[in-house]
Amino acid sequence: MSQFYQIHPDNPQPRSIKMAADIIKSGGIVAIPTDSCYALVCRLDDKSAADRLRQIRGIDERHHLTLLCRDLSEVASYAKVDNRQYRLLKAATPGSFTFILPATKEVPRRLSHPSRKTIGLRVPDNRIVHALLEELGQPLLGSTLILPGDEDPLTDPDEICHRLKSQVDLVIDGGACSLVPTTVIDMSSDEPSLVRQGRGDASMFGLA
Repeated sequence: MSQFYQIHPDNPQPRSIKMAADIIKSGGIVAIPTDSCYALVCRLDDKSAADRLRQIRGIDERHHLTLLCRDLSEVASYAKVDNRQYRLLKAATPGSFTFILPATKEVPRRLSHPSRKTIGLRVPDNRIVHALLEELGQPLLGSTLILPGDEDPLTDPDEICHRLKSQVDLVIDGGACSLVPTTVIDMSSDEPSLVRQGRGDASMFGLA
């Protein structure tokens, strides 16, 4: 049975954040609100939790999981970013974008795309997520909470708890989220390309 925490979206309670971080550290999968949709997250270096997350989502290793980072300094540790790309990332973060970038050697091979050696990264504009990342001291591994057979993400924490009560370890109620996922920008080649139009404004990359 999933635990259920109500956490204030603007002033996250430190005690609740610490308990949520402890669940993640112990191998748990947690449903969290973000600046776009709810997401499923787990510890970056926990293979068993990552495999469970993929099973819940019904996806294989060819589907990018995303690293949720505190800031651009963390992004540079896990992705190869040149000066031009860095300027674009700086203008768009934090925000509702996921960026596909070449993975560095810091990324476990099982987490990068098996043929392209790329990784999805984002810097969410959400205080609950930021507080969790600060408590953990490392990125979270995550994926938009869309269940197999569904077309839209889950956005209501009560529904998430009902449908995933035996599959996730914690649902964080930080209020309802958007139905619209992040905008995905592929920056793994010379010019950015639009993979998915979502909440983020792709026109800032000349891709509207």
